[in-house]
Amino acid sequence: MPAKVINLTVHGIGKPPRDLEPGEDGTWVTVEQFEQVMDAVIGRPDVHITFDDGNSSDIEIALPRLLERGLTAEFFVLAGLLGEPGRLDRADVRELEAAGMRIGSHGWSHRDWRRVDFPQAVEEMVTAPRVLAEIIGHPVTRVAVPFGSYDRLVLGRLRYAGASLVYTSDGGAARPESWMQARTSLRHDIDPSWTADVLAGQPGLRREARRFAAGLVKRTRGPAR
Repeated sequence: MPAKVINLTVHGIGKPPRDLEPGEDGTWVTVEQFEQVMDAVIGRPDVHITFDDGNSSDIEIALPRLLERGLTAEFFVLAGLLGEPGRLDRADVRELEAAGMRIGSHGWSHRDWRRVDFPQAVEEMVTAPRVLAEIIGHPVTRVAVPFGSYDRLVLGRLRYAGASLVYTSDGGAARPESWMQARTSLRHDIDPSWTADVLAGQPGLRREARRFAAGLVKRTRGPAR
């Protein structure tokens, strides 16, 4: 097992087939950008590839390119948005699973988990993985936090709901045994130098210190008001 892992997050690839939420276009990449990153991670057991939001590009663009390269990935799906235009549907989720990919939960409808009430939290953290489990036929216990927005209440709720692993958006490398896994998102302006820097896993002491401080604040802060 590697001492550290680098978790990458892909949101959307190619031309968006639906209207995007404000700011969402910043995390969409071109097919060429996606292929460049995937080529760079071949033969890297210390790199994990994840997908958020359940966009249709996961099945239409990403899956065949992953299979061509012998790569596997983990797809975090929004259970409440399955079947909507530009999104995965239930058959797509089963196809990803059958192709050797892993399915995780990204919640129900892309809400900020720091700002949901209790019934909404149940829908996001309990109902959503249960629906996905019914689709693929076995439990779904790994989650990716929408917007990377969490605090001690969110983490407590996830533990109570039985989450076995939690992916964030804190950036940088992670320890493979950690319950919380930091990830780095692909963005619209990435290039080969960005990929090389991220895969090197050595962002420098100041940058690493800022990441550590930001994560500490998130883990200890109280609920949003």
